[in-house]
Order: sequence, then structure tokens, then C-alpha cells
Amino acid sequence: MSAVSSAPFSPDEIAAEGLKPDEYEEIVRRLDRHPNKAELGMFGVMWSEHCCYKNSRPLLRQFPTTGDRILVGPGENAGVVDVGNGLRLAFKIESHNHPSAVEPFQGAATGVGGILRDIFTMGARPIAVLDSLRFGSLDDARTRRLFSGVVSGISHYGNSVGVPTVGGEVYFDPAYAGNPLVNAMALGLMETPEIVKSGASGIGNPVLYVGSTTGRDGMGGASFASAELTDESEADRPAVQVGDPFLEKSLIEACLEAFKTGAVVAAQDMGAAGITCSTSEMAAKGGVGIELDLDLIPVRETGMVPYEYLLSESQERMLFVAHKGREQELIDIFERWGLHAVVAGTVIKEPIVRIFFQGKVAAEIPATALADNTPIYHRELLAEPPAYARQAWSWSAASLPGCTVEGIEIQGRMQTWNDVLLTLLDTPTIASKRWVYRQYDHQVQNNTVILPGGADAAIVRLRPQEPIAGVTPSAITSGVAATVDCNGRYVYLNPYEGAKAAVAEAARNLSCVGADPLAVTDNLNFGSPEKPVGYWQLAEACRGLAEACREFSTPVTGGNVSLYNETVDATGNPQPIYPTPVVGMVGLVPDLTQTCGQGWRSPGDSIYLLGARVETSSEQVTLGASEYLAVIHNTIAGLPPAIDFDLERKVQAACRDGIRQGWVRSAHDCAEGGLAIALAECCISGQRGATIELPVDSTSVAVRWDHLLFAEGGARIVVSVAEQQRETWESYLQEHLGDHWQRIGHVSESNTSLTLLTVDRLQVVDVSIEAMGDRWLNAIERRMTAD
Repeated sequence: MSAVSSAPFSPDEIAAEGLKPDEYEEIVRRLDRHPNKAELGMFGVMWSEHCCYKNSRPLLRQFPTTGDRILVGPGENAGVVDVGNGLRLAFKIESHNHPSAVEPFQGAATGVGGILRDIFTMGARPIAVLDSLRFGSLDDARTRRLFSGVVSGISHYGNSVGVPTVGGEVYFDPAYAGNPLVNAMALGLMETPEIVKSGASGIGNPVLYVGSTTGRDGMGGASFASAELTDESEADRPAVQVGDPFLEKSLIEACLEAFKTGAVVAAQDMGAAGITCSTSEMAAKGGVGIELDLDLIPVRETGMVPYEYLLSESQERMLFVAHKGREQELIDIFERWGLHAVVAGTVIKEPIVRIFFQGKVAAEIPATALADNTPIYHRELLAEPPAYARQAWSWSAASLPGCTVEGIEIQGRMQTWNDVLLTLLDTPTIASKRWVYRQYDHQVQNNTVILPGGADAAIVRLRPQEPIAGVTPSAITSGVAATVDCNGRYVYLNPYEGAKAAVAEAARNLSCVGADPLAVTDNLNFGSPEKPVGYWQLAEACRGLAEACREFSTPVTGGNVSLYNETVDATGNPQPIYPTPVVGMVGLVPDLTQTCGQGWRSPGDSIYLLGARVETSSEQVTLGASEYLAVIHNTIAGLPPAIDFDLERKVQAACRDGIRQGWVRSAHDCAEGGLAIALAECCISGQRGATIELPVDSTSVAVRWDHLLFAEGGARIVVSVAEQQRETWESYLQEHLGDHWQRIGHVSESNTSLTLLTVDRLQVVDVSIEAMGDRWLNAIERRMTAD
């Protein structure tokens, strides 16, 4: 008995499944017949970019994926690294962009649920979540609605399931107005003796469906995620899943208990493409086949047909392969946790996915045709950068208005540097994300070492909740640091340099809390690869990511590709987002007593700038692509800062060494907004003023004061050191950094302001902590309550 062939499908029917005409012809060739409706849907979701990476796979092959600490690399539900003391860390990042654009609460909530399942499917207990978010301007009411819904969705799921949301980033730019980005990263500690893989094995072994019931929610979500958003996308709400975090909490416990029995051969989350994805990927990875009977699947709706069963992305569901004869043992565990667990299929020798429904074969497809032998497109790269980039690169700071030590004229009005600093601190991208993280429970599980907003990266204590064989909890003094980073404007203006900068900043943020960078998971958010400019951005960014990950010895263990992030406007013109390859990086903190935050600690501490000096003007430190240029001058142009890998490594190593020796009391990366913003954030975080001496005199006519204050560049870290350690620290810096450091001031004894002076003591900036704090801490809240 085999699947019944259908009559040929029309071009509209083929397109409705996200397939191209030549792809349909290839399906017919592989099956030697026309597919039926269910099979067409299966191919539609599995041949989507979201599942098979048909445009990006050739580019991803250049990523480094192996290293001394890498236990599991790309290809599984999550990457796993060795963090010492017998502990293993699983981590992964995923996107839920399009669902969040049409249903922000459930789109974001189920994004968190999905990434948590990727973690505990490996046998790891989730210990932390970070999120990387992008929205349009908060001056727009729709953006405020999307932003509020997404944050509420993340909060609802993470808080309810009991996993802390410990960090992240949020950017606001008109480029994301129609297509917000919602990327979630999760970390987990392995609890099982063996890492649970997804490849099915053992002919005759039973296949178990476990977890929640199947409904019609999330229909075709993978295809939906691989298409441009249009004005009609609201009609795609059924493609957005509905999650239940309390059920997922039970699923975590049941799965971990089941894995520890040794009765589970393989496990796969039913994420994108649901039953279709889990059956085909498990079969293909194991070189076997799977038969599954849909009549045995627990459902919550009546009258469902095979197409709906197979494409549903209902949440909190898993597929297991069990050792034959031990299935009842697993069923008993799940029933004890109030969850469904049924034997729904069998591992077979023939490498096909065969689906039964009402006693007949509803679908029959070679597993590899769905999972790995999928279409691959090798697209031609532009011979030269596109016109928009070449035009942007021709920008020069000479085109800006002249400026003096007193300030700069903007649109006919003189603005002091105090004014400019406060304006930038009030910019939502730079401002505190307190409005966001106050909604998250970031201390549940009681392992969060540094609270959100207090440091450049999150730190989580490595403390197992359950006994782990060979691990002595009292001997563990280490922690894991994590961060997510990417400046989309940098990548837009130069994808190669911008992608390198994302990796460098992630490593720098980890170094600022004393962590050794270990490995990367990335989320590649781009527009359409079918357009020459879109593919150029993707290809160049992947080249930059690969090079930077090799330079920092941070292999890529997996991630997510989210393409077609474009909004088709009313005139039919696509508006792509900024290319945004988000880098999620984890690092090891060997000793949790040797970390630091970003705020000043004590009056009299000396303040140093590590890396490129204040007066540096080069391709490494520039006003091009800066937040200052975008916000103050309304200009998106210039080249982003180039990355000097050798200097980055030296500066980051010096920062880590200084923290571990007890010399460095605070450390903060100079990122968006440059040196002045970094200093202001240190003042606000530590609630202490600072007096800074800029190494130029007030009579200099050659200097650009805005460059001194707001230029951006890599390999720059502001640190503070106790006065009694000053001589030892400076001797260390001279030996390891040469002239790539300078003492620029001190933490004030009584002054409650950030004061920047020239060498001849002329005041450039003098702003109180109270004024800076009001702008920085309340910028987002003011906009969210403006209505």
C-alpha cells in the first residue's frame, strides 16, 4: 500500500505552499508521481528557508565549528560545550520574527518556549534566557503595541516556566518598523550522563509522541516564516502558535526524568513543521525510516485531516524513539506529569517517512528528500558593492558642521555638548532597558550573579538543580557569561566589517565581566536572498562572521537563519530590514569572586581607556555609522569601524587579567555613542561622578570635538582601578599594551557630575548624574506612556 497520487497542482496552489514551479517539478521527479495535498504541504514546509537553509547553507559551511571544548556542533537541537568540573552547557538562539509581527504576545512567548525545548531536548535543564529585539521608532503607535506585546510574551512564558531572563539587547530603528526581530537565546546545564541526540536508530523500536495535544494552531508556520510580510499577513494569524508555559514546565521535568532512565534512543522537539519535521529529520539523521499513524496522535480539535496534523506547529510536543520493550516505562513517567505519551509509530529499515491515516497511507516520502537532500541555491555574488553602499562610503566628517569646544550648530541652533550628550542618552537604543527587564523574573532559580543593566554581559552561577554523576557541587566556583550583540546599521553599511564587529563586541562584553569567550550561536536575520543586494549582504556578513569567529577561537555550534524579513508596502515595494546577524556568545568565568560590573566603585579610583586612544582618528575609530551621526545629524552613512583583531585580543586579555588580579574594579565597553556615553553609563550605574581630562587643548582648531566624545570603534574599554593598585596596573599595561592605553581621569570624591575638561582645564561637558539618569533610565518609559 502506498500514498495516493494527486492530480497536478495549479501554480497558485504550489505558490501557496511556498514552493516554486521548478521545485514542484523536482518533487514530481523524486516521487515519480504527483504529490497529494498532505505531501505537497510537507515539502512546502521542509523546503522552506526556515527549515532547509536552501539559500544560506553554502555560506554557512565556512564557519568554524570545532574546538577543544565543543562537544556538539551544528546539526542537533543545540550546541554543547565543556565548561569544566564535569559540567556541560547547551545553548542555542532562534528567531520568531514573523509570528511576532502579526501576534506579538504569542509570537514572542512561543519563541521562548521553542528555544527552551531545543535545550532540554538535549538532556539539559534550562538555566537562562536572553533576547535580542529590534523594532521601529517608539514614536509610532503600532511599534509601541508590538514592543509591549513582545515584551509581555517573553515575560509571560519565561516567568511562568521558571527560567530567568538575564540579559539581551533592544534596538529601535525605522528599518524594523514593518518587520520586528524577536530572537531568543537559551542556556542549559546537561543533567543526563549522555547527550541526547536526534538520529533515530534500532529497527522496530517504537516512536512515541509525548507532551501536549495537536490542534490547528501554527499551521504552516515554517513557510510563513520564510515569506515576506504584506498587508495581508494579519490573515496568517493561524500560522502563529499558542503556548502553555505551565505545561512546558511539566514537559521539562518529564523529559529529563525520561532521559535519565536510558530508555530513550533519540529525541526531537516538534518545532517548525511539527510532525513533518520531527519524523523526517530523525529518520534522515539515523539513516532509517519512520512509520507514524495519525489516528494515534492526541488531538484537541475534531475533523482534522492529514495536511493539518502534519503541518500543525502546536507547542509543547516532542517525538521520542524508545528502546523496544521500555515504552511503558516512559509512558508512565509522562502520565505522572499529566502529559500525553503514546506509541504512534515505529522505526523501519526503508529510509522513508510513511504516514497512516484511517487505515490508509496518507503520505510516503524519502526521509532525505525532506530533511537533507533539499534544494540548494548557489547564487551569484555582485561583482562590486551595491550603489547604496558605495555612496555611503563616500561620506566624510568634513561634511558635518564645524564645531568648537562649546558645541555644534544643528539646524540653525547652537547645541552644547551637554545638550548632545543628554539627547543621545535619551535615545531608546542607547537608553536603559529597565522598562523591559523589570517585567522579567531575572532571579528565579537564584543563580543570577549580576542583574540586568549592571554589567556588559549576564553571569549565571553553574549550580546543578539535580545531582549529576561525577560532579561535586561544592567544588564548583565557576559561572557562565552570555551576551547577544549586533549593530544592524554597521552591517547595513558594510556587511563584512559589521559582522566582524558583532563578534568582536560580543567577545569584548564577555571580557568586561572577566569571562573567557568560548563559542557562538548566531541568528542571521536578513531580507530576501533572491535579490542581488540581499544576497550580497548575507554572503559578506557570513564571510565576516566566519573570519571573526576564527580569530577569537569561538566556534559556531549552531543557530538560525531567518530570511525574507521584508515588508511589502501598499505600492508593492519591498522594504527589507537592516541585515542583522545577531551573535550569541557564551564565556567561562573561572571564579565567580573575580568579576565586575560597569559602575564606578569608589571615589579616587583612576579611570583608564584601554585600546585606541581618545585622540585617535582612523578607520578603527570613526563617526561613520555612529549613533551620533544618525540621531543628531539624521544621517546614515560612512564606514563602520574596522576591527583590529590583534588589538582586540590584547585589550580583552588585559581587561580579563586585570579583573582576575583584583586590579580592575569596573569595566565597560565603548559601544553606541562612543566614549562620552560609556563614561555617562558608568557614572549612572555606580552613582558616582567622574572628572575626565581629554588630551587636547581648547585652542586646537584641528580637532573635531564630536569625534573625541562620540566616535565609535572596537577594542575600547573603560576601566577603573583603585589608587593603591595604580602603579602595578600601569606597569602591566605598558608591558602588554604598549601605548594603547591612557589614564584619562578619576572617580570624583564629591562631584556628582560627569565633567570632561581639556588639558588646559576648559570645560567641555559638565552634566549631573541626576540629569543623565533621568534621560537614560526613563527614555523608554516616557515614550511608552506618552499616550
